[in-house]
This record gives sequence, structure tokens and C-alpha cells, in this order.
Amino acid sequence: MDKLVYTAATGLKAHMAAQAAIANNMANASTTGFRADRVVFDRLELKGGPAQLEARSPTSEEVTDADRSPGALQQTGRPLDVAITGTDDWMAVQASDGSEAYTRRGDLQVAPSGVLQTGDGFPVMGSTGPITIPPYDSIAIAGDGTISIVPQGGDPKNPQQVDQIKLASTKGSDTVKGLDNLLHVRGGGALPSNLDGKITAGALEGSNVNMTQALVDMIENQRSYEVQANLLKEAKNMDESGTSVMRLPS
Repeated sequence: MDKLVYTAATGLKAHMAAQAAIANNMANASTTGFRADRVVFDRLELKGGPAQLEARSPTSEEVTDADRSPGALQQTGRPLDVAITGTDDWMAVQASDGSEAYTRRGDLQVAPSGVLQTGDGFPVMGSTGPITIPPYDSIAIAGDGTISIVPQGGDPKNPQQVDQIKLASTKGSDTVKGLDNLLHVRGGGALPSNLDGKITAGALEGSNVNMTQALVDMIENQRSYEVQANLLKEAKNMDESGTSVMRLPS
């Protein structure tokens, strides 16, 4: 009976995580470069034998992964907008904990401090670290990620190279999407630069969330949740029935 309750409770917890992921996908259907979440359900581990069945909660890196399929490309003409060409290529950024992570979000902007960052505030990594842009009159990003500017008051015919956006390929690497919507190397570390990586300037890659499929997934997940809830109810009824059999007549 205890195993039945543990199984049902673990299923409920997993479906709650799935529902949160689906809701997050729907909320980010119009977010630039967003990759739809995939849920990895909680795993069960036997600790101390079958009599001690324990549900282990996964770490944040294990909770969600991403659908890696590309989103639709939109031309914007804005010089700081970039779309990554290769399906397996991602742009390196600095995560909140200071580690290197990866994103497909290309709506770049220059912060008041001069740091080049994504639309959600993560600094973009260059050849030696986060990229800092000096004051400029104009800026351009080449197909290989090289950033050039015309300094304030400078000669428009003589642009200066500032840095190069780091692009990394995830092909053959163990990477997983975290709760910060960034891609991380499982266990830590950084991917090497992909010198063959290309970007398209003046364009953005949209979200790859399919709203129709997300709605279908939400309905199916809700029905599965109800099945698990009914399983708990049946376990309660079975326990009460067993108790009534054992009860001595008055």
C-alpha cells in the first residue's frame, strides 16, 4: 500500500512540474530565441532496499531540457539584432553565477556601462570575456560575429574592430537547459569556440513554441494528473476496506 501511495504521489509531483513547464512555454511563445521546455520526470531510487522507496528531486539542470529545433527568422534591420545560422550553434553569455552559458536570444543591447548584453540582461562573451563596447557613432556585426564600431567623432570610413562574439557548437556535448532559460554544460565547464559559426545581422530568431501543441499537452497532462489523483483516492478506499475487515464485531 505504501508503495502505491509513493508511486501516485511521485506521479502527481511530476505532472505538476510538467504543467509548470507547459505554462512557461506558453508565456514565452513570443520571446526571442526561446526554446520550449521539456520535462524530465523525477526519478525513483531504492535506498536501503525495496522497503524504503524514496523519490529524489532532480537538480535544476535535470528538471528541464529544451526542444532544440529552430524558430522562425524575422528581419528587423536593427544592427544589434543577430540570428545564429547553425542549428547546433549557440551564443556564449555569462550566467548569473559567473559561469559561461549559451543562448539563442539575439536582441542585443549596450548597457549604460558599455557591456554588450542580451535582451534578458546576460553579458555576451567575446574572445577574452564579456564584451565591452566603447562610445560609438555606428556599430556593425559581421557574419562571423566580429563587432566593429565607428568611435564617437571618428572617421566613418575607418571602423575599428572591438571584439568577436563567441559562438559554440553543442553537437556531441552533454548540455541541458536550466531554469534561467540558458543552456549549460552538465556538470559545469565551457564549450570551445566554433570558428565556423555564422550569424545573420539585422534579424532575430523567434520562439519555437507551438501554441497548438502546448494546449494539447496541457489538456493531456491535466487528464494524467487526474488519473494519479484517483489512484490516491483508490488507495485510501482500499486501506479503509482492509481496516473494516479487521475490525471486530461489537
